[in-house]
Amino acid sequence: MAYYPVIGLEIHIELKTRTKMFCSCLNNPKETKANTNICPVCLGHPGVLPVINREAVRKVIKTGLALNCQIPAFSKFDRKNYFYPDLPKGYQISQYDKPLCVNGFLEVSESPEKALRRIRIRRVHLEEDTGRLLHPEAADYSLVDFNRAGVPLMELVTEPDIRSAIEARRFAEELQLILRYLGVSDADMEKGQMRVEVNISLAKGDPNEKLEENQLGTKAEIKNLNSFRSVERAINYEIERQEDVLNAGEKVAQETRGWNEGRGITVSQREKEAAHDYRYFPEPDLPLLSFSEKDLAEIRPEIPELSYERRQRLLAEYNLEPKIAEIFVQNKELGEYFEKVVSEFDPRLERAELFELIKLAVNYLTTEILGLLQKQGRAFTKDFIVSSENFAEFITLVHQGKISSPLAKVVLKKMLKTGADPSHIIEEEDLFPISDEAEIKKAVAEAIVANPKAVEDYKKGKENALQFLVGQIMAKTKGKVSPQKTAEILNQLLTK
Repeated sequence: MAYYPVIGLEIHIELKTRTKMFCSCLNNPKETKANTNICPVCLGHPGVLPVINREAVRKVIKTGLALNCQIPAFSKFDRKNYFYPDLPKGYQISQYDKPLCVNGFLEVSESPEKALRRIRIRRVHLEEDTGRLLHPEAADYSLVDFNRAGVPLMELVTEPDIRSAIEARRFAEELQLILRYLGVSDADMEKGQMRVEVNISLAKGDPNEKLEENQLGTKAEIKNLNSFRSVERAINYEIERQEDVLNAGEKVAQETRGWNEGRGITVSQREKEAAHDYRYFPEPDLPLLSFSEKDLAEIRPEIPELSYERRQRLLAEYNLEPKIAEIFVQNKELGEYFEKVVSEFDPRLERAELFELIKLAVNYLTTEILGLLQKQGRAFTKDFIVSSENFAEFITLVHQGKISSPLAKVVLKKMLKTGADPSHIIEEEDLFPISDEAEIKKAVAEAIVANPKAVEDYKKGKENALQFLVGQIMAKTKGKVSPQKTAEILNQLLTK
């Protein structure tokens, strides 16, 4: 009988708060000088007392509500006991049996063509982060930086509902978007602000049928994956590895494994700990937390339109292609700018004409604007220099044929440099298009005289020669003539 993967994720997210979880030290991920944002509390000195960061608690509850979780009336913190050099107290303040959020879900799809699948979320809880170990190359020692120790850390645990590497990747990607839309975390995986751990085993039977407890295989945990690509690659490798072990008649070991990005393999690190190994007990220095419906009612309005909601709305409202809608979902600021631009179009327009303008705006935003910004090494941000009103005017001028495509590129570059409105740029730079046919014919005739070889090539059937001649005329007129009209007149004159 064939095997199929049973996958659950544990995802750690550093929250974006002003201070750390239990003290007043700044939560500043941009601080590069080691051991700067530290105090006796986050260093675990004897006799100090932690104080709960209210902002962090609210952000976890906001996340739970956005992920369809139940918020229990009571919650508490616990001590999770283990020794590691970057854990200054010798224990971590975490949550065990009374987390802040339980029983949620997030629906994801492997691709736009496939149906959404519901991935259940077992819990979302709050704890403190550890410090950071540094291992200098070729040195026989390690260094520890406690700036990160005590930073509010949210942990999300799914049920083992995921059935493929790509589905696990999509879950993590969608979660990152939701966290950013909520403003609870930047969730930058390269900076360690979001770390994924995978629990994976292989089961026998039909993956579409209900999974019984006795069908579960022995799971391995893959620790601290710091990119979506690594999540997908590590799972695919581990599926093959466990299949080989089982097919050889051996047993999969319950263990913690690490991912070696360079070699593309998982490697054994240690036996997997169970909950009793951590000797959890209630944190004696912190009070119980209680939440009323009134508390939750204050938080719910803070939840904005989320990524999956925006995706569906953009597809329905603007008739966008899925890949375009995804660009606007992934880049929240660009998506918001696009909608502001559309709102500037004349509301009296017929629906068909409005959608032509929308299509044109999409094209210029996702190709020309993003392309120009990329060349400058910049990203699209909310302080984009061109106002939505000016960009809508630019799109309208292009749509009405008042500026040609080559002229539009010139105008757009000027707009990105100065922020000026397109009409002002056209007038100031004398970029009015040449529409007089006699003047176009004169430019064409001059190009024919100046490029006899290209003329001869065209008459021999070389179509590229016509494009060369059009290019010469466009350059001569600074893009003020229509390429289509120019090609039409060229063809007429050369085929006489």
